[in-house]
Amino acid sequence: MISMSEARPGNGWSYLFRGVMVGDGPRPAGTPLRAAQDEAGVPPGVWKGQGLTALGLTAGDVVSERQAELLLGEGRHPDADRIERELLAQGKSPAQARRATVLGRPIEHNRSPETDKAKERTPWLGFDLTFRPPPTAHLAWALMDDRHRRVLELCDDIARDKTLAWLEESVAEIRSKAGGKRRARVKDGLIVAVFRHYESRATESRPLLHAHAVVSIRARRPHDGKWGNLSADSLMTHIVAADTLYTLYFMEEVSARLGWAWEPREVTPGRRPVMEIAGIDQRLIGWQSTRRQQIEDALPVLTAKYEERQGHAPGERAGYALACQAADQTRPPKRTELLSLTELRKRWRASAIRAYGADAVDRLAERARAAAAAVWARVRPVVDVALAAVDVVAVVYVMRGAFKRHHLLAEARRHLAYVLRGRPHEPGLDEQIVQAVVDDYTRPVGCGRMMTADLRALYPRDTEDHAVLGPLTRKRSAPPYERARLAAGALAARVRAARRAERLGSRPRPYVVAVPASRSSHPRPFHTGRKVGLVVEPKPGVDVDTVEQTRQTLEAAAAQVAATIQDSWRAREAAHGLRPQSAPAAVPPPHTQHTGVQHAPGRSPGGVA
Repeated sequence: MISMSEARPGNGWSYLFRGVMVGDGPRPAGTPLRAAQDEAGVPPGVWKGQGLTALGLTAGDVVSERQAELLLGEGRHPDADRIERELLAQGKSPAQARRATVLGRPIEHNRSPETDKAKERTPWLGFDLTFRPPPTAHLAWALMDDRHRRVLELCDDIARDKTLAWLEESVAEIRSKAGGKRRARVKDGLIVAVFRHYESRATESRPLLHAHAVVSIRARRPHDGKWGNLSADSLMTHIVAADTLYTLYFMEEVSARLGWAWEPREVTPGRRPVMEIAGIDQRLIGWQSTRRQQIEDALPVLTAKYEERQGHAPGERAGYALACQAADQTRPPKRTELLSLTELRKRWRASAIRAYGADAVDRLAERARAAAAAVWARVRPVVDVALAAVDVVAVVYVMRGAFKRHHLLAEARRHLAYVLRGRPHEPGLDEQIVQAVVDDYTRPVGCGRMMTADLRALYPRDTEDHAVLGPLTRKRSAPPYERARLAAGALAARVRAARRAERLGSRPRPYVVAVPASRSSHPRPFHTGRKVGLVVEPKPGVDVDTVEQTRQTLEAAAAQVAATIQDSWRAREAAHGLRPQSAPAAVPPPHTQHTGVQHAPGRSPGGVA
């Protein structure tokens, strides 16, 4: 998963320098950064992102303390000291030399008495994105041998870099004009400093492979190349879509390199499951998640206070806020003892063996391979775009009501993770599913880019758009995700029934639903009426009796043609003494030929399309 927090000058920057850059451990005052990293047993930070070329840096270079202080602490060029010396040697004043090293607006501008009150707040200088693999990946990384450890670290690196590339190519926007009203794509890309950590901050150390990607807010505008600030709300809006993409990439890399499969695990009944490595002993998750247990112990007290204050149980959004509050209340102090990764792995392994035995720890890799073989034998590697579209729209609609495109994108990636179980997906398949949802099952609502579900393509006789999902969405006793799964199952059953009716029907029907497997790559505008091409309606002025009479006429003509062909074959055999052969199959009547409609496979008994 990915979490996001801001980095500001002052306390936020002190936490970044004294905690994040040295593995969340203590850093005594005056200790050089590299020495503190060696003592904490964590590798040095490295630069990432396509925006490094504008600064003369290279991806993979080590992040020095002075570079991080200048760029992420002051918003200046990482080589500001050298640039200032050169400008001073050329006769520039100290103020001019300093101003030349500032990327964009100086942070002092926000603290100037000439600025209005809207600019008196402390500016952001970076975003701290924390990347964490699923819990079972932490266990495999901590308890297996060094080969598996290195492979899992590589998978984490690749998944994180691909997610950052998607953010800078498809999400990151830079602000310009008064109040930042104008938004545009960045000219080069993002500038990111990545720091890897190995353990959680709990009092009793537990494995937690994660990385802090500190994104600089400075970027260049595309039209003039000048430096400005990234739009914080653009990154915040797409953080869930980035989270699901990172998980999807990590699953694919692990399955490709280690041959493991993934399966869903329900953490909280009625809530959205998480994907975990198949075959990993679930008891070890409890051993690893000490912080989670602390949060779960504090959460009932906060929930009871919320119910007493509000008069009802918290929903999904309020429940998430209460969980964050419980995490803040139970946050332990940082550890004073710093150990190398080798020593940590020895301690983790000994602790797990004492708790669950050597057999549970030594056979982790063997059981993961055996479980993967069972998953691959049961789950088909097929993605049905049509069924994926109805699944996505049902879940997002029930969970949110009104939604935007990035909500659909996050759910489409969750669907691919569940369907493929670690198999690679075709590039752009998530966007194809989203476009199918937007084209066929949504309509605009309100102003802006908000939309909601429109299911008349599947239920053309309903007078209301969402009559079929109304009873499910009004069942407030069930958790939202449970109601969403019921709705998704109802829509999927409707699509399969329509396909069977189209394949097996011997006569035209007033309404025939045909859901194609592939969609046009070009987006279509919103439709407020019936979907042309999905619902075939009878033409005005033609009743059922006329259609039936036409069908009988065509069948009689087809039978006469077939009889003529059979007579000609018999005459040819009698004249030339040919060996008797079976007559050619009769020409099927026109009403059984389905042209232009492709049928995608449906969901298998294993639950995967």
